[in-house]
Amino acid sequence: MKNIKSTYIITLAVVVLISLTSCLKDLNRKPFYEETSATIYEDPNNYIHVLAKLYAGLAVSGQSGPAGNPDLAGIDEGFSQYLRQYWQLQELPTDEAVIAWNDGTIQELNKMTWSSQNEFVTVLYNRIMYQITLCNEFIRQTSEDNLDKRNFSESIKNTLRAYRAEARFLKALSLWHGMDLYGNIPDITDENKFPGSEYPNQITRKNLFKYIESELTSIENEITPVAQSEYGRANQAAVWSLLARLYLNAEAHIQTPRYADAISYCNKVISSGYTLEPKYRNLFLADNNLSKEVIFPICFDGINTRTYGGTCYLVHAPVGGGSWSAADSFGISAGGWFGLRSTLAFYNQFPDTIDSRYMFFRGGQTNDTIKNLGTFSQGIGIRKFRNITSTGAIGSDPVNFPDTDFPMFRLAEIYLTYAEAALKPGSGGDQGIALGYINELRLRAYNNDPSYTLSSLTQEVLENERARELYWEGHRRTDLIRYGKFTDNQYIWPWKGGVQNGQSVANYYSLYPIPTADLIANPNLLQNPGY
Repeated sequence: MKNIKSTYIITLAVVVLISLTSCLKDLNRKPFYEETSATIYEDPNNYIHVLAKLYAGLAVSGQSGPAGNPDLAGIDEGFSQYLRQYWQLQELPTDEAVIAWNDGTIQELNKMTWSSQNEFVTVLYNRIMYQITLCNEFIRQTSEDNLDKRNFSESIKNTLRAYRAEARFLKALSLWHGMDLYGNIPDITDENKFPGSEYPNQITRKNLFKYIESELTSIENEITPVAQSEYGRANQAAVWSLLARLYLNAEAHIQTPRYADAISYCNKVISSGYTLEPKYRNLFLADNNLSKEVIFPICFDGINTRTYGGTCYLVHAPVGGGSWSAADSFGISAGGWFGLRSTLAFYNQFPDTIDSRYMFFRGGQTNDTIKNLGTFSQGIGIRKFRNITSTGAIGSDPVNFPDTDFPMFRLAEIYLTYAEAALKPGSGGDQGIALGYINELRLRAYNNDPSYTLSSLTQEVLENERARELYWEGHRRTDLIRYGKFTDNQYIWPWKGGVQNGQSVANYYSLYPIPTADLIANPNLLQNPGY
């Protein structure tokens, strides 16, 4: 099926188990292996399997899938999956998504009332640190010194160097998530530092930004070029896309505008050969691996990559109650999870129901207004991710686990990034080119009807266009923070601040707290302000 998915099968040589309540001293140590590192890394054929574990760390939650041998102990394995928790922390505190469940402290995410003891805030933090730790070990084992000691041929070394660049990208991606969500995180950037009794220090957001930038710029010419890359694996365009995202948010994160750099890296991506998918809906179906728009996906497969997180969560959780009659259109038969839907405030972002990006489901919903967050039938349903192919066939597993990949980076985001940066003074972007990119997206959305194209751009127009194009793809919290609308009263949506009609919240909610368990365990950590 999908190329990388044959390598994603999770019966890997490397097994690492870390307790959910482990302190970061433990998270930063050399992982324990069922086989010694010497055994694994002496054979060059093993490296691709270890690299697969790094990719799989974004997709699955343990060693056997979908449950039964978790990476992180102390929490339901489906809840602990990386993408599922990342999506929740990016979407549930915004207008784009609410959840009906009452598991633990999950309603604190809807209401923006979380604390440093929120288990969902904690598990993503631990998942990010775990993922970085895995990447660190692979990067250390593929250093020039270690490759020389193993007497590999130059041809093998070149292959392993390319693998190392992929691992450095995956590490940078998780560091970006940590920086964006938590700000000043423990400094586990050095893959050669295993402190033992020494607790890691805290790295400032500004220094972490510099580190991520330096890692990405140093590997952009080492990682596989686009034309030679395999679907599902990081290539040059993935590196450039992460740099563009980093620079777009630089002013919000480190108070230093870097819009000209965002333009530069957008141009690299745009000229690298990716093209817009002709039909928007195909980007979120079970054969979206065929799209030439997806730059870097998190891959899923109904047979080989099974998890209760990822797109399994995004396909099942919006189904239930009145929408169950539409379950066949989701490509599942195991039942809805009665969880996710959207708010009337976000629904109002779509003035035209003929927009092909309009994927709302209202049949069977009892009320557009959400009076009770726990009542699934209140709110507006969304059918975005489905286990159906573009030809109408059901994915390889018609019951539980979709083949649908999650587009972590795609070309439309790069168009939107270019356009937003081009409006900023001193960026060097061409606003005419920016307008052209936005109109390409709108032409696709409106079935190539030129009457829906725009004649000019404003920041507000771009904000709304970005919402319509990228909703439920894990961008909304970061975007609203960049727009200055996440916490204050510039934009209010239902249940913001814990009340039905919404209200502003304290600005410190723009960052999640460092979990209490790690503050207790590591005396070098300071809590984010306000918590």
